[in-house]
Amino acid sequence: MAIPADPETDAARLREALAVALAQDSQPMDPSWRAAVEAVPRHRFVPGFYLPADESDTQGLTLWEPVTAELDYGRWLAAAYSDTTLITQFDGQEPDWNAPIVRRGGAPTSSSTLPSLVVRMWTDAEVVEGHTVLEIGTGTGYSTALACERLDSGDVTSIEVDPKRLETAADALYGCGYTPTLAVADGLYGYWPEARFDRIVAACSFRTVPPALLAQTRPGGKILLTLSGWLYGYARVLLTVADDGTAEGALLPGTVSFMAARTHAAPAFGNPAHWTAGLPDKPRTARHGPERLLATTDEAFHLRFLAQCAVPDAQLLTVGEVLHLVDLVSGSVATLTPGDGWWNVHEGGRVRLWERIEELLDAFDGAGRPGPETFTMHVWGGGQFLRHLSMPNLSLTLPT
Repeated sequence: MAIPADPETDAARLREALAVALAQDSQPMDPSWRAAVEAVPRHRFVPGFYLPADESDTQGLTLWEPVTAELDYGRWLAAAYSDTTLITQFDGQEPDWNAPIVRRGGAPTSSSTLPSLVVRMWTDAEVVEGHTVLEIGTGTGYSTALACERLDSGDVTSIEVDPKRLETAADALYGCGYTPTLAVADGLYGYWPEARFDRIVAACSFRTVPPALLAQTRPGGKILLTLSGWLYGYARVLLTVADDGTAEGALLPGTVSFMAARTHAAPAFGNPAHWTAGLPDKPRTARHGPERLLATTDEAFHLRFLAQCAVPDAQLLTVGEVLHLVDLVSGSVATLTPGDGWWNVHEGGRVRLWERIEELLDAFDGAGRPGPETFTMHVWGGGQFLRHLSMPNLSLTLPT
């Protein structure tokens, strides 16, 4: 299909429709953010991206189909203005959009986040005119453009760890007339040259709250982070920074996940058989099975994060029907093997991994299965802790 000489006419109509759809969502939408959605041409930030095919390949891997204006103008423009995350990079490898190919499997490492989530992040961070903002994870630059449209380019700083990604985003931003401060930098360390900020918002997830971000936030300023870990549990927290540099805030409701900051990605741990070789022969019967963590429910999503805080250095792997928990820091390991209506547990090492998770589940049930918004995070020099008034004896700690 031939590309029209000026796709901006089609894009303007689609932008308006997207803004209307987002405004009709269950979350109230600030009129200023709606105006930003109507103004920012998302298609300029996603000249190419991948969408999943309807069927997997013969090995069960997801087939990712490249989408560009040259390949299919209608599909490209429609997807650009859909409320969809558009994958733009796999495994840290920049695609050649002049000759894109179908991908089989792979780990997404950059994307244009779905617009409703972008607006939700800026809204949840309570960003308003006059704020100076640090965005961690420029990505395609679309989220940065919305912030520039709502605020002023001079008040927006955005950093990205991938130089090529930032170069592409910068071209799109400057081409649209936005001139934020951009830098190649690791979000773990923020960006001191432009500090201090009224708001810091991360479009990636961290295992723990980076101390540099606290130091780069004005007293009374706020940090919105997605916290994740090696059990792939997620939670969002809005922290308010105090005069003494400490911070606290409640977890936010909902189920949101972001790609992990590359320096916080899970490390390889080798062959599971090597870890389980020294486990005791005699198992015990589990008080709780793993189904509660692995189900596709909001509560399971929440429980995976809480379990992660109970065993912050553990990873989970399934081999056949056996689940392995492996802790690279302490050298501890646990396996869960299904029985006839129950689970058998073998545990070894200094930390009884599954026993800790069971203690968490006992306390969670005893407190009435509280939602994420009832938990408060406290961050100071002595550590990072998640607390709940109904579970005073349970210590949930983020890694340091």
